[in-house]
Amino acid sequence: MQNPLKFYKNQLENHQAKARDLFKTLSLYSLLRLTVFVVTTIGIYFTFEQWQLATGIAIFGIAIFLFLLSKYTDLKSERARYKRLVKINEEEIAIASGDFHKREDGSKFQNPKHFYSLDIDLFGRGSFFQFINRTTIKEGTQKLVDFLLANTITEIPKRQEAIKELSGQAEWRQNYTAIAQGVEVEHSANTIIKWLQHYKPFLSKTWFVITIGFSIASLIILCLAITEMIPVESLLYWLLLGLGLTGRYLKQINSISQQTSRAKDTFRQYALLLHEIEIATFSSDLLKEQQSRIELEGRKASEIFSKFSKHIDALDNRNNLLSAIFGNGYFLWDIRQTYYIEQWIKTYADKVEDWFEVVTFFDAYNSLGNYGFNHQTFSYPEIIETKHTILAQNLGHPLLEPNKRVDSNLDLQQEQFFIVTGANMAGKSTFLRTVALHIVMANVGLPVCAKSSRYKPIKLITSMRTTDSLTDDSSYFFSELTRLKFIVDTIEKDNNYFIILDEILKGTNSTDKAIGSRKFVEKLVKLNATGIIATHDLSLTEIEAELEAVKNYFFDAQIVNDELYFDYKLKQGVCQNMNASFLLKKMEIV
Repeated sequence: MQNPLKFYKNQLENHQAKARDLFKTLSLYSLLRLTVFVVTTIGIYFTFEQWQLATGIAIFGIAIFLFLLSKYTDLKSERARYKRLVKINEEEIAIASGDFHKREDGSKFQNPKHFYSLDIDLFGRGSFFQFINRTTIKEGTQKLVDFLLANTITEIPKRQEAIKELSGQAEWRQNYTAIAQGVEVEHSANTIIKWLQHYKPFLSKTWFVITIGFSIASLIILCLAITEMIPVESLLYWLLLGLGLTGRYLKQINSISQQTSRAKDTFRQYALLLHEIEIATFSSDLLKEQQSRIELEGRKASEIFSKFSKHIDALDNRNNLLSAIFGNGYFLWDIRQTYYIEQWIKTYADKVEDWFEVVTFFDAYNSLGNYGFNHQTFSYPEIIETKHTILAQNLGHPLLEPNKRVDSNLDLQQEQFFIVTGANMAGKSTFLRTVALHIVMANVGLPVCAKSSRYKPIKLITSMRTTDSLTDDSSYFFSELTRLKFIVDTIEKDNNYFIILDEILKGTNSTDKAIGSRKFVEKLVKLNATGIIATHDLSLTEIEAELEAVKNYFFDAQIVNDELYFDYKLKQGVCQNMNASFLLKKMEIV
């Protein structure tokens, strides 16, 4: 078992050292470029009267200078990647110490109408999403959110296998992230996909043939003009003809140039990431399936993307005035590059969405693999088909610090319903969220915060944080009733849901609340539902004597030496000690 914190510290030191070494090498290349420039200039100066020798020195000097510049650019890019890797490891070390609350919290993904997204601290400040998210691409973030909200209970072992494999490839994951961070993308992949799928080409193959013939004719006319076999003015007339032909499609070319410029950075980023996926070796079925989606008749998707990027870059040369005038005037450059782009779109537009999805899949799964790597003491639930829904040993909340966390054993069978009582602050709500996160994490394929877990897959539905809505003109109580009706309607169609309720019917008086809560629990039991309800109403625990499916559990609170003491342990039975009066007196409120 590899120690994650030690790994991150080692990686941090290694990447810092490599970044420093590359800085020294870059300084050397800068000095060499300056030296070449100075030597070439001096050589040209002293051989100026011998123009053949001066020209040779100039060509040789420029060639060396451009070679050094190319190497410098590559090394600069490599150093930037190492600096990003340094930052990635610094962030992992900070997160391991509990410093993650400044990261994106995903509050915008909270949805009161979803089965559980609002209730279990999945999103928001200090949430599971904020803690786990390492995505770099906007679409990858959405993909991770989709996984967390999917409520899917099929093929869990397949997902576990993929996450286990990625958790063991920490360096590959970090490099993937560093590469993705190296390209800033302004326009979403979805926007680009829609444009590609709806694009209508306007250039026929005839125009491509014309551009080739026109370019050859331009070279012939140039040679004839230089040898004075035709008037030099012919070059100007021919230039005007080329510009006229290009101008015929100027509006359409401007439009496609604008669209491709938006797509350029996205394609460059995805090409680099596709290459990383292509060269990786995977053994798990899910990862191999994703990898196979980017194979196309022996050609690599990354190469196809790179080719498109080159065509876009070539078309972008039109932004240079000299290139625009002479390139179009003599070679119909814009028409030819537009034709290349249109042919690419025609050939690959229907495949781009699949390739983009593979990149975003790995962006999201890297977060899951990273979580698995960071929590190697957690256990992957054993998927079972017995009467147990959750049989967990030392189950705890994954976001609590290990040295402060108090774990409990849980044995909850199918079609059982637990009523959990306890004093304020004794741990009821934390326990409910612990169980809820176990279900969500297990369904995603993640390891759960438990020594061991045997789990029969089940979907989750909750009612814990109902709120009123001024927009919908609904009171708190009506909103809660609406939520409870949603739960009942869902269970009546499919009872393979784990229901988690926290103090329901809070918007009515205590007598009415007790009667209503009792009838609601009886209704759920009649529907063979499985789940947990937390309550302060001890009268609700009387149902255990009447219904075999109902079991009472509690969290205790004790007053020792005039101080409140909690052990945060789940115990079977009914809570006998409440603490509201004690706290009111202790805090001198009453």
